[in-house]
Amino acid sequence: MSPTNTANSDTTLSPSPIHSGVKPALTSSDLAELMSAFNAVTGRLQETHDQLRGEVSRLTQELTEANDQLARTKRLAALGEMAAGIAHEVRNPLGSISLFARMLKDDLVEQPVQQKLAEKIIASAKGLNAVVGDVLTFSREFRVQKEETSVSEILDRALAACQHDGVEGWDKIEIIRGDRKSNSAVPLDPSLAAQAITNIIRNAMEAMIEADPPKKSLTLEVGRHTISDSQGKRERLLGIRVTDSGPGLSDEVLRRMFNPFFTTRKAGTGLGLAIVHRIMDAHGGRVVASNSRSGGAMFELQFPLAGAAHARHPVVPETNQRAESSRAGATRLPMGETEQNLPLVAVAVGPDRRLSGAA
Repeated sequence: MSPTNTANSDTTLSPSPIHSGVKPALTSSDLAELMSAFNAVTGRLQETHDQLRGEVSRLTQELTEANDQLARTKRLAALGEMAAGIAHEVRNPLGSISLFARMLKDDLVEQPVQQKLAEKIIASAKGLNAVVGDVLTFSREFRVQKEETSVSEILDRALAACQHDGVEGWDKIEIIRGDRKSNSAVPLDPSLAAQAITNIIRNAMEAMIEADPPKKSLTLEVGRHTISDSQGKRERLLGIRVTDSGPGLSDEVLRRMFNPFFTTRKAGTGLGLAIVHRIMDAHGGRVVASNSRSGGAMFELQFPLAGAAHARHPVVPETNQRAESSRAGATRLPMGETEQNLPLVAVAVGPDRRLSGAA
C-alpha cells in the first residue's frame, strides 16, 4: 500500500452540521430578541386582561345599580299609591272643616277671642291641605308638555309664588338676577318647571330666614353645559342655578335630601325636593346639589337642550370628586358655556336618584 493511500485512510473527517441535521446554537442577540418578543406579547395579554376585568367590574356595578333602581322604583310606586289613597281620604273631610271654620269665623264677628280660634282652625286646615297637595303631587304621574319657554319668565313666576305665598321674611332677602343677560329659552313644561324652581327657591329662603345670617342673598343664574358620559357620548344642557347665603348642606342632608318625606324643617312634608327630582326626571334632566365656595347651598336644575350633540368624545378618567346619588362636588363652576366631563351617575336623576348611563 502506498504512503499516500495510508495517510488518506487514517484521516477522520468531522461531520458537517448542515449535512448531519444539527441546528446551530442560538446567539445572545437571538435570545434577547426572543425574550423581547415574549415580554411584548405578555404585556399585551396582561393589558387586555386588565381591560376585561375593568369592563366586567363596570358591568357588574351597572347591573347592581339597575337592580337597586328597580327595587327602589317598586317601593316608591307602592308608597305613592298608599299616600295617594290616604291623601284623598283626608282631603274630603278637610274641605268640610275649612268650610265650617270660615262660616264660624263670620258668625263670631262680635266675639274677637273666639273668632281668633276659628282663624287658627282655618290656618291649620290650610297647612294640612298643603301637605295633602304635596302628597298627591308626588304620587301622580307627570305628563310633560314641552314648549319653548323663557327662563327669566319661569324665574319671575317662581319668585312671585314664593314672595306672595307664605314665605315670611322674603322681603329681607336680596335677589341677585344673573339670568337677564342670557335671555335663554329651553324646551320644557312651564308649569312643572316653575313648580320645581319654586320649591328650590322656597327652601333657600326658609333656610336663610331660619339661620338668620348677617347677609341674606339669593343668586339666580343661567348657563349652558356640555357633559360626557363614561362612553364618550355628549349631551348639551341648560342649567338654572340657585345659590343662597345660608348655612349650606351637611353630608347627611346631601345623602338623604331627595328621599321622600326627609326634611330638616320644623314644619313640612319632606316632599319638596322629591317632587323636584321627579319633575326633572320627567324632563329627562337632572338636579345637582352641593355647597358653594361661600358656604351656602347651591342647586342647579339641568334641562336637556333640543338638538344635543352625541358625538364621540375622549373619556376623562373618573376622580375621587365623583359624587354619589344626590350630591356633586362642592365646586363653584361659573355659569356660561362650560364643558363638564362628569360621569352621568353623579347627580339626582332617574327613579332612584341615579342616572342610568344629571343636577
